[in-house]
Amino acid sequence: MTHLQAGLSPETLEKARLELNENPDTLHQDIQEVRDMVITRPDIGFLRTDDAFILRFLRARKFHHFEAFRLLAQYFEYRQQNLDMFKSFKATDPGIKQALKDGFPGGLANLDHYGRKILVLFAANWDQSRYTLVDILRAILLSLEAMIEDPELQVNGFVLIIDWSNFTFKQASKLTPSMLRLAIEGLQDSFPARFGGIHFVNQPWYIHALYTVIRPFLKEKTRKRIFLHGNNLNSLHQLIHPEILPSEFGGMLPPYDMGTWARTLLDHEYDDDSEYNVDSYSMPVKDVEKELSPKSMKRNKGSTAPASLSSSSSDPNQ
Repeated sequence: MTHLQAGLSPETLEKARLELNENPDTLHQDIQEVRDMVITRPDIGFLRTDDAFILRFLRARKFHHFEAFRLLAQYFEYRQQNLDMFKSFKATDPGIKQALKDGFPGGLANLDHYGRKILVLFAANWDQSRYTLVDILRAILLSLEAMIEDPELQVNGFVLIIDWSNFTFKQASKLTPSMLRLAIEGLQDSFPARFGGIHFVNQPWYIHALYTVIRPFLKEKTRKRIFLHGNNLNSLHQLIHPEILPSEFGGMLPPYDMGTWARTLLDHEYDDDSEYNVDSYSMPVKDVEKELSPKSMKRNKGSTAPASLSSSSSDPNQ
């Protein structure tokens, strides 16, 4: 074991070896091979190329050198193409702070049975008058940046649960194709995190319709990991044990405190509120409505599960 693996438990070390092809004997060579590719993309400013940073991209792509480099390049390219998103990219930025305090995102205290961090979003908490959807995306990306510092999570990954209860059609109308594309590019294509499952619960018909619009732009692996449970929380419990879930998801724990993760990031500045004009932060996003133009949307009367709900003994991150 090298110093780069010092933060891993024996179980996670073995998991990294078996599932991610991580070999301590070749670790420094693997990292250097990715670093050597940086010269092939002079159009991108690679602001970090240290060993620990490159390692998280190798883990996210199971130590396939070229795929890890491509993810590294897309990580910095996304930031170059969306400069305004990353100005004042810190928890105390007013828009990010408001989103964090409303639980965008939240994080459960307990890991799941695969050692994955469970992130939660309660969509109806979004207050359009106080911060934008871009602020929510920025808050999620900032949170992932903090969480991915944990080497255990680099290997084990994350699970996301989105509760769409009471999310209005008016709120949903703000989920424009360009905004959705920005989120897909930022989370699926440009960040070194392993998502083992994305669970929708209590989604109304118009959220299901939106999913059909963005589905073609998701990777096949991502599509297989999205579960639309509707009101059927039993199907959620087949994949995430109710013993570690709050009562909002039919779990055995008390209701989730929306400010939990925000307090971790903000510390003593959590209660220091400053005025924020939602109109003062306007970020142009790429116009891709034509690419993502929705087809006819029909009401879905039942819950749909695009991915199989059959439980498996193997880690779905694989």
